Amino acid sequence: MYYTDRGIEELEARRGEEQVSLSWVAEQLRTFTDVHPEFEIPVDRLATWLARLDDEDEE
Repeated sequence: MYYTDRGIEELEARRGEEQVSLSWVAEQLRTFTDVHPEFEIPVDRLATWLARLDDEDEE
């Protein structure tokens, strides 16, 4: 288990039953980046990865 899995596990435990829109998630990512600008690049990479999940492999 990676250290970051702890946060993912907590997210799933606390909010796993909720349904939210991707617009809501995008807004939360923007807010997080505003508060923690040092994480701008990882948040951007995560958002891009999520946006392209259905794209064919780009290897």
